[in-house]
Amino acid sequence: MKIGVLAFQGDFQRHYELLISMGADVRYIRSANELEEVGALVLPGGESTTIGKLLVRFEMMEPLRARIEAGMPVFGTCAGAILLAKEIEGSSQDRVGVMNIRVARNAYGRQIESFEADLQIDSMKGEPMRAVFIRAPIITEIGANVEVVVNFEGSPVVVRQGALLATTFHPELTGDNRLHRLFLDLATTPAQADLSSRLR
Repeated sequence: MKIGVLAFQGDFQRHYELLISMGADVRYIRSANELEEVGALVLPGGESTTIGKLLVRFEMMEPLRARIEAGMPVFGTCAGAILLAKEIEGSSQDRVGVMNIRVARNAYGRQIESFEADLQIDSMKGEPMRAVFIRAPIITEIGANVEVVVNFEGSPVVVRQGALLATTFHPELTGDNRLHRLFLDLATTPAQADLSSRLR
């Protein structure tokens, strides 16, 4: 399966390089025509309002939403998670709006208050996962059919809804490919699979 990385703004190159290093067939996506060529998509971190506006400007928002509703797997990280959310507190910004979560943008503070933390995951063997939170959102509410895969300090930081996977941090920045492997598994296995056990 061809994997797309939305390449408008943000740290899309790191996602691309990590997926390439894992042997995936990866393409940069900047148009609706290019979107049609891939079977799964990464929505990277960056500035969610800018990415949302560009999706509208380049007439990609509706095609992307339609593909997701038809079952296309999507991995949204940080700003990507915001774009996937149905509700964004205090904002009417453009968003794909397909995931049953509510998020608060920049919930940990400004850029200077960005931080790293080790995530302890019961189902993960080996070292804890180092997570980089940069002007990160917080998921404040979980709706129907959303599975919390990982919590940090009482808040969900990795969630899944069917073929959708979202994180509030930047997994591409540490070189740890376990969440990207989880996404590739999600893209190539039935939506009913128990993916939490694959973080091993």
